Amino acid sequence: MTKTDALTDKIVILTAAGSSTRMGTGKKKEYLKLNGGTVLSKAAASFLTAAFFSMLIVTVPEGGEKDAREALFADERMPTLLKNTKLLFVEGGKTRQESVFNALTAAARCVPLKEEKPVVLIHDAARPFVTEKIIQDTISAALLYGAAVPAIAAVDTQKEISENGTIARHLQRKMIVAVQTPQAFELYPLLECHKAASLTQKEYTDDTEIWDAYPELNGKRSVRVVEGDRCNYKITYAEDLEKNRKMVNTTIRIGLGTDLHALSENRKLFLGGIEIPAAKGELGHSDGDALLHAIADALLGASGLGDIGSYFPPEEKKWKDADSRFLLKQIWTDVKKAGWSLNNLDCVIEIEKPKILPWRQKIIASIAEILETETSRVFVKAKTNEKLDAVGSENAVKTYCTCLLMRQVQE
Repeated sequence: MTKTDALTDKIVILTAAGSSTRMGTGKKKEYLKLNGGTVLSKAAASFLTAAFFSMLIVTVPEGGEKDAREALFADERMPTLLKNTKLLFVEGGKTRQESVFNALTAAARCVPLKEEKPVVLIHDAARPFVTEKIIQDTISAALLYGAAVPAIAAVDTQKEISENGTIARHLQRKMIVAVQTPQAFELYPLLECHKAASLTQKEYTDDTEIWDAYPELNGKRSVRVVEGDRCNYKITYAEDLEKNRKMVNTTIRIGLGTDLHALSENRKLFLGGIEIPAAKGELGHSDGDALLHAIADALLGASGLGDIGSYFPPEEKKWKDADSRFLLKQIWTDVKKAGWSLNNLDCVIEIEKPKILPWRQKIIASIAEILETETSRVFVKAKTNEKLDAVGSENAVKTYCTCLLMRQVQE
């Protein structure tokens, strides 16, 4: 993702206000069980683990918030995934178009108008198998072009038919695509297009059609098409739930963490949860364990759950002199709840004195114990800075950590 993306408010709208009459199950398809949760929770988790969204909006039938909330939180990871995301349930209308308009209106009330243009992604909650790549590609394209949609090439030759059932026009298959969701747009222009559409009698099939219908409101920008995926299908019939049950998707994420602490004669030196005899120790709001802090940031970065500063703000007094082993343990608990497992950690300690080699195995064992993993998955090495900069002058310690996390999802 780009730097612009990190600065831009992103909202995801999951449309779940329909009646699901074609399922034949007597229950809304979005609330059916799937992979330890529901169709709705699976769709939501796909977005919340792919990027940071400031808001999640779910459109629901009239009076249907309780059922939707229950379906969403059927996945035990949801409280963690929504930790920094505002959740809103919005009653839909008689059509999907009306439901999306209601959600856009609610989003505009909640998102402050600022220099960075907020982006909204509109997704069918009944498409639970959307991939991280589709989500990120759609966001990136919307940031560049104002609007984007994933699509797949047509397999069958397409024809346009007349009212009497005969072929009216032969279409070029290479120019035909089937669009999917999420469809991503700049929030405020799309809202203006929806306002204009609501004043007409026409019912539009999707939001890209509404966007294109009002070029004077969207800055005369066309919708950019990005590559979709055939696995990103919409559940319509009961048998659709069985298509992906035997497929296992593995996601791999790499995280990078670093930390720097000044050294002082009146502090203890902690590295990896081990107190090491030394003339100087780390200055810090907590116990100053720079290595565990770097590991925490690497894990949070790879899992997309935040950073150590957002978890344990240094301005809060309760974290004064806190044991960094406890802090890392709390973070690792949340990372595991989000479905991630640790493949390996690789750590570097930059310090002039003391020598770390005699303590390395104890440090590795300590980290492995905190993360409930084998010592073979953790490695620590130390470097001096050859008398250069604050580390070399024995006034600071700097640490680095890279990690590889994996998550397997049965679809």
